Amino acid sequence: MRHLVVCIVALVACKNEPKEQPALAKPVTPAPADAAAAVAQAADAGEVAPNVLPDTAPAQRMFVPKLGDAATFESYSKEIGGERFAKFVVDLHTDAIYYFDVNVYAVHKDFIFQELYKKPKTKEAVRVFDKNYTEKKTDFLMCYLVHHLSQDQWTFAFWDGDRATSEHVRHAYKRMKESFFLGDKVKFRPDSNYQENVAKKTPDVPFILNDQLYKLQAYAAFNKGTAVGTLRMVPPDVPESELVFQPEEIVVLHSTLSDITPVAGIISETFSTPLAHVNLRAKGWKIPNIGLKDASKKLAELAGKTVYFEARDTDYVLRAATDAEVAAQKERTEKRKKVVPPKADLTAAELTPLDKMGADDVHRFGAKAANLGVIMAANVPKVQVPPGFGIPYRYYDQHLKQNKIDAQIAAALADAAFQKDAGARKPKLAAIKKAVIDAPLDAELCTKIGAALEALGATDKGVFVRSSHNAEDLDDFSAAGIYDTVPNARGKDNVCKAVKEVWGSIWKPTAYEARKLAGIDEALVFGGVLVQIGVNATAAGVLVTVHPTDPSDEKNYTINAKSGLGIAVVDGRKVPESLLVSWYNHGIRVLSRSDEDTKLVFDDNGGVHEVPNPAKGKPVLTNQMAIRLADAAHRLTKVFKNPKLDIEWVFAGDDMYIVQTRPLVNQ
Repeated sequence: MRHLVVCIVALVACKNEPKEQPALAKPVTPAPADAAAAVAQAADAGEVAPNVLPDTAPAQRMFVPKLGDAATFESYSKEIGGERFAKFVVDLHTDAIYYFDVNVYAVHKDFIFQELYKKPKTKEAVRVFDKNYTEKKTDFLMCYLVHHLSQDQWTFAFWDGDRATSEHVRHAYKRMKESFFLGDKVKFRPDSNYQENVAKKTPDVPFILNDQLYKLQAYAAFNKGTAVGTLRMVPPDVPESELVFQPEEIVVLHSTLSDITPVAGIISETFSTPLAHVNLRAKGWKIPNIGLKDASKKLAELAGKTVYFEARDTDYVLRAATDAEVAAQKERTEKRKKVVPPKADLTAAELTPLDKMGADDVHRFGAKAANLGVIMAANVPKVQVPPGFGIPYRYYDQHLKQNKIDAQIAAALADAAFQKDAGARKPKLAAIKKAVIDAPLDAELCTKIGAALEALGATDKGVFVRSSHNAEDLDDFSAAGIYDTVPNARGKDNVCKAVKEVWGSIWKPTAYEARKLAGIDEALVFGGVLVQIGVNATAAGVLVTVHPTDPSDEKNYTINAKSGLGIAVVDGRKVPESLLVSWYNHGIRVLSRSDEDTKLVFDDNGGVHEVPNPAKGKPVLTNQMAIRLADAAHRLTKVFKNPKLDIEWVFAGDDMYIVQTRPLVNQ
């Protein structure tokens, strides 16, 4: 069976520029026919000849004055995340242009100091040099030249923090066109709010926005990896609530799902945000997960067959699986490590405020609540946590026993059909969930909830009632989005009802199947609840403390943001504003703009409702807000002694709040 291959664009290959560390040089490839030719070419170009080792093939020159053909571009460029990029420097004094080898010099600054200035990169020298990133450049224009492979689009760009003016853009465009063999195809790509404004004021230079590039994308790898399973085409007209998935299936989805039970691989024809719950869950499951336009047509011949699926940065492979691959997949499944949740302490009976919690309270109130308590105790500057309280596991256990739901659960777990088939499990899980929600809440607990709301000053304010179970937010089990949250619950009676809904979500098929895949013993699972003052957000979203395509990059964080409440961000149904932000040098790169026509806000009667979004296509976060988020996230990595975190945040005007922090699983 033939391989099916396409390309990806990630829009993130170029890193924030000024403070990057130099890359180690790697062996270079021959270019001119001999050493004499190398020296002669360098002399003709007014460049310094490279060092050439005796008795070897000549080394490739560190830089050239033009890229005259595809082979030269290939030689001086590098491919990361679906982009093949080169870099060039324009000397403002001589008008010379230098395309340098990015496999040797990762950063413009290092190239310039080593090859052009030929002087040490001292702090004082760098301070003077950094004027070249301002509007008043003294010596150089520094740009990227990028081939976006999936879209077959060519762009040039400045570092996202560069304050290049219209004149600088024109000058760089002119010299690039004169020296690059495909110069007429290249457009300016602004990478920041400032640069977008410059582009619009420079009509004589064609430009394309990252948002437009994103929408032209034909392929995206949300999680790389390999799998063997049965390829299943999911019909587009089946309601999400009626879908049942098997863990050995590789599914082709017509549209993004807000929820999904464990599968072997995911292929979606409609692209979602990389930080949607389904995509984060795929990382936790360690399965390949891609976006692929027209996937159902491209893959139709393999439907229903056992296939080998591999998701790569820039392409994918999907073909009939061999017997050896099927056997290897079975062996991996049998050897999968089982997750053991933190032991639940069922003796704790007090509803405890977040500011009284610490790390050890994971055994009583769950990691979600305990982690927020840790943040509050750390007094991180400029980081707020909405006040709230936790309801300990004891009351979930009591609720099951008082209403004999524990016996119903035991009977289901003992049923052979329940254990073998997800389709057979679904109605029994629904019955357990309904029993949990319909059973009366203990009157004493409801009284305690009323007192806790009064102490919180929330008797007439909306609160979020969230899961904080012991089988979520763990180092080896994220459980992103598998349990329910009830937003803007108002008054004691509604909060008491919401507590049961959160408990009942333990028995959603999504939640149960995820725990089953992880090998979690259901006898060890207990429900905790977090009740927090609701923040009627003007902007909300998710930040992960990793670069989307380079796991080794700990300086650049990915932010997804939308106007209003953040529920629409994590369900992945609409494209959010996506930013790449550096805590290290405060560079900001715009990857996409939010495309939502509406946004979610609190309803005065409780719950949420949609209203028109007047900011569609406009920045959701200001530069200052994005930098505040990145700085806060970096501080939290120190608090939790973990460089890889998944953080949910909200803004209410200029006030920033952290509402969840958990380990980023499988990163």
